[in-house]
Amino acid sequence: MEHPGTLILIMAAAVLAPLLAHGLGRWVRVPLVIFEIVLGIVMGPDVLAWAHSEELTDVLADLGLSLLIFLAGYEIQFDAIRGDTLRRAVWAWVISLVAGLAVALALTGLDFPRSVIIGTALTSTALGTVVPLLRDSGDLQGRFGTVTMAFGAVGEFGPIIAMSVLLSGRDPGLSTVILAVFAAITAGAVYWALRPRPPWFTRVIQTTLHTSGQFGVRFVMLLLVSMLALSEAFGLDVLLGAFAAGLLTRLVLQGAAPEVGEDVLRKIEGLGFGFLVPLFFIVTGIQFDLSSLLDGGRPLLLLPVFLVLFLLVRGGPVYALAPRDLSPLGRRALTLHSATCLPLVVAITTIGLDEELLGRSEAAAMVGAAMLSVLVFPLLGLHQRNKERKVSRVRAGAGADGTETW
Repeated sequence: MEHPGTLILIMAAAVLAPLLAHGLGRWVRVPLVIFEIVLGIVMGPDVLAWAHSEELTDVLADLGLSLLIFLAGYEIQFDAIRGDTLRRAVWAWVISLVAGLAVALALTGLDFPRSVIIGTALTSTALGTVVPLLRDSGDLQGRFGTVTMAFGAVGEFGPIIAMSVLLSGRDPGLSTVILAVFAAITAGAVYWALRPRPPWFTRVIQTTLHTSGQFGVRFVMLLLVSMLALSEAFGLDVLLGAFAAGLLTRLVLQGAAPEVGEDVLRKIEGLGFGFLVPLFFIVTGIQFDLSSLLDGGRPLLLLPVFLVLFLLVRGGPVYALAPRDLSPLGRRALTLHSATCLPLVVAITTIGLDEELLGRSEAAAMVGAAMLSVLVFPLLGLHQRNKERKVSRVRAGAGADGTETW
């Protein structure tokens, strides 16, 4: 029987997390998601045992993950990232996938199903986690933000595609055909989204924006649910549908109501980051198998190994293929942001556990390493960007008075 106190505790933790992040922010910037997951672990069965995984919270957490991926898809601006930058991002991810599968095969003793789980997880980028940090630091706009979005988008989209093809339980050839059909339907939806909307459509969005009608928000939710249902009907991972829905929503809102599109998005973000997304991360903490990790032995040894592999397998190809117009400090920051992961690692390891392809200790080590990546890599990346800005200011000052001030 479900206990209503669990949901109350989760929402209390969701309120407490930003207060802790704000209070600690005077000394060190810690991503909000870390506080959410840690609070979930503390409340969970392995520490205080105040909260346990329940059907209601699990459903809400799944919605939170879908909305997180949806918002990440919305952030993608293909007009800005197409061309050479996008090609570099795709090739970097393909190399990561090959390297990840090779490393995983070595770790698992050529156990291919387990290797697919581990190898795919090593190639992911937590774009939904990185974007708020970039926005807060002012790095989202400009060339660095564009490049990070390109590499992050492929790092988010690529593993979802790989999961749909390799983890569906079907023949890879059949999965590819099904994926191609889904892509064709999505392309048709993109074509529809790019067509001019009738005047009444824009007018209704504008006139109901601040009323109980909320036509724009309801239409976006319809797009999201429809794409989730479509991916479910095709036997694909629902995260693929969520990501596609985010792309479609940007196209529709920009074409139909660009002047109020951001206002509609803010309402969706309020629902996501105010309720469902933190709930997903807190539930992830509640479900985290801390006891397996703290028992010592192989799981505890695997945690730093996976953390290094995230940086090498995902970050290495990114650094090698980063656009040449980025400075060395910018390339290091891009590498660190690209190697940051968590949501897809949680999703992929959950699939591995459900399919009994992955042990609980291995899953705990991977999720633990992904949590550390969210804590460590973005902070190091922001540090590299701050150093780059200081160097730029020094150079600008030297150029102004004609003297070197190094």
